[in-house]
Amino acid sequence: MESPILVFLVFILILSIVVGYEAIPKGPSPLRTLFVSGGNVISGIVLLGALLVAGLAEGGKNDFAALLGGLAVAFATTHVVGGFFSANRMLNMFREKQKNSCES
Repeated sequence: MESPILVFLVFILILSIVVGYEAIPKGPSPLRTLFVSGGNVISGIVLLGALLVAGLAEGGKNDFAALLGGLAVAFATTHVVGGFFSANRMLNMFREKQKNSCES
């Protein structure tokens, strides 16, 4: 990979980390549910790409690509499953408030 492209990609990575670190804690709690859902969508896309990369690494020709693809599959799957449970728990908290307000 060419050096200017790599520098640009690292810059985008650092910029996204800083924006996420600054934006998420300052947002209201209901908005965090949307952030988690958006993160799940992105992780789902990463998961599909990782499966593609891991599948394209043909028998011993590119072990490094297979290793990276396998790691990306594991990390993206963990994020999707954890994000689903987290979002589901948050949505259940809102549902309990709605049920209690209806009973009053």
